[in-house]
Amino acid sequence: MNAMAVLVAAVAVQAATAPTPKVEIVSVTGCLRENPPNTWTLVSATDPVPSSANAPTPKEIPTTPPAGKNEYRLIGVFEFNMPAHKDQTVVIKGLFIKATPTSRINVTSVTTAVPSCAPGK
Repeated sequence: MNAMAVLVAAVAVQAATAPTPKVEIVSVTGCLRENPPNTWTLVSATDPVPSSANAPTPKEIPTTPPAGKNEYRLIGVFEFNMPAHKDQTVVIKGLFIKATPTSRINVTSVTTAVPSCAPGK
């Protein structure tokens, strides 16, 4: 075996054993805002909790807006009618991408929970 073949084999073994980062599917609840146009964020949002990508069950939908402290940038929203949910409390499910300064959620589900947001939000 020549040196190049050994190097290729070593890289292949390393790639096969290196763990791939896992992206969690989460659920968060907060106030849906659009600012600037076509940029959607969830403000006054709850901490992310592990979930499934499916729409929330009735017990997962709050009856009052939460007073969360988080903000998330929402991506992958073009297949959802976000303007229909604007300025409402929504339950968002999706892939959680932790980042600084703002974490992102690649949306898989949007459900209106309350037709308003927490006061002052």
